[in-house]
Amino acid sequence: MAELYDAIVIGGGHNGLTTAAYLAMGGQQGGRNKLKVLVLERYKKVGGAAMSEEIYPGFTYSTCSYVCSLLRPEIFRFLDLPRHGLQVIPYEINSSPNPEGEGIITYKDHDRTRESLRRHSIKDAEAYDHYAAEISRQCRFIKPLLLLTPPDPTQINPFAQNRINPWGRREDLDGLLKIAAEFSRMGEKEMYEIIRFWTMSIGDFLDEYFEHPRWKGFSAASSIIGTALGPYSPGTAYVLLHHYMGEVDGQIGAWGFARGGMGSVSKAIASAATEAGVEIRVNAEVAKIIVKGGRAVGVALSNGEEIYGKTVVSNLDPKRTYLKLIEKSDLDAIDPDIHGYARNFKIRGSSGKLNIALDGLPQFAGCPKESAWGTIDIGGDFDYIEHAFDDYKYGSWSKRPFLDIVIPTTVDPTMAPPGKHFMSVFVQYVPYKLAESPWTPQMKAAFEKDVIDTIEENAPGFRKLILHCQTRTPWDIENEVGLTEGNIFQGELTLDQLLFNRPFPGLGQYRGPFDGFYMCGSGTHPGGGVMGAPGANTAREMLKDFKHGVVK
Repeated sequence: MAELYDAIVIGGGHNGLTTAAYLAMGGQQGGRNKLKVLVLERYKKVGGAAMSEEIYPGFTYSTCSYVCSLLRPEIFRFLDLPRHGLQVIPYEINSSPNPEGEGIITYKDHDRTRESLRRHSIKDAEAYDHYAAEISRQCRFIKPLLLLTPPDPTQINPFAQNRINPWGRREDLDGLLKIAAEFSRMGEKEMYEIIRFWTMSIGDFLDEYFEHPRWKGFSAASSIIGTALGPYSPGTAYVLLHHYMGEVDGQIGAWGFARGGMGSVSKAIASAATEAGVEIRVNAEVAKIIVKGGRAVGVALSNGEEIYGKTVVSNLDPKRTYLKLIEKSDLDAIDPDIHGYARNFKIRGSSGKLNIALDGLPQFAGCPKESAWGTIDIGGDFDYIEHAFDDYKYGSWSKRPFLDIVIPTTVDPTMAPPGKHFMSVFVQYVPYKLAESPWTPQMKAAFEKDVIDTIEENAPGFRKLILHCQTRTPWDIENEVGLTEGNIFQGELTLDQLLFNRPFPGLGQYRGPFDGFYMCGSGTHPGGGVMGAPGANTAREMLKDFKHGVVK
């Protein structure tokens, strides 16, 4: 008889590993039997988008994700990740070069940032306190929701049939009451501002506080990263907030480098999971989720092997899961709308990535040498970013792209030989499909050249330092990492795809349409980034189902 697992997790990215670790550890608590958990990863090693690899001799590349902040401290502590080798090195500086004058510099220290900003605009320096207070207020409201199963207001009807979560009505009502309580502690003006912020463009939001064009363009950076939207697109203000919700060593909004590259995050979580008894198999690609009698009962691998379990958990994005791993007839038998939801789910690729081995440290125009110790954003003002977005809208990569650059070897010498450096370049905007042709080697080379030309303009002599360059378009990211269209968030962070609507209406609480089927990736609440919250939240709901006897 085939071995039966309590849970089969599809995909060994950081969220899948987090779910597995929490299940194995949670299953040992409260007198319950230890759960038998299996993780299946199609690649030769775990990590997904949080991956480190030696692409060029002697250099460790963070091949996709590149900085650490959003990983929830609750997960960090519960899994005891430092004991499993994870060290996050915070950095204190962010900058934007300027070939024509002084660049923009910000620091972890609030007062130091104000003084830096004062050199560009006294008015903006004075407004910075009000801006920072507003961002902090928004963060205080949203942060408690990160590790909360999003309450679904449609499920509190006592006459509604809730097949997915039969005891959820009370929990949904309690969740909505918690949110209402948070609102009740605010004044009327604050309530309006919270609601307004979630629908605003980052352009309109920053225009209310600042006047300096380059400062506004620099401040908008986090609102467009990984998003197929421009600075004046509604909803981009929330994307900014999404990036501000992280912390390193208790410092809210701080960012850091994972020592040894971002694969160290996945490696540490995998170590915690293995210690708890989780079985991890690599080179094990899942081709199909097996559904029988309206229940997910196992998976079929691409080599034909079938593995059975009481539950199946997908860490893949919603499109890949529902359109490639599940038969349409199985979905239609439950709800014919689900296939349409998956087909229409917004997951547009908009980002590329260059990973570069350097023979030395570049010097960025208008910035002190220490600027290389943090993030370097090349993007100018709103017009610059909007023109870059225009190229994308019409099916081309941005000829003068917005670039989010880090050089982690400035603080982590383990990633490169002595005197050498690794640079990660995140590129906005890059379409998954080009208007004039599919991606060809020639097109990819032209894209790479435009990015390097842009860096050279802002760091003269940069090109001479290049030892090796790995270039990835959204098409490459999809085919190499498994993210549909290369979308780093597994779905856009727009209001219609947040909270109980993420990924789809009625399926926003980690349970899928079939009994025994769950989703744990960034395509669920609270969204993307190396956060771990979707994985931890999914495990919590699954443990409830085991406890209540829904899973037998």
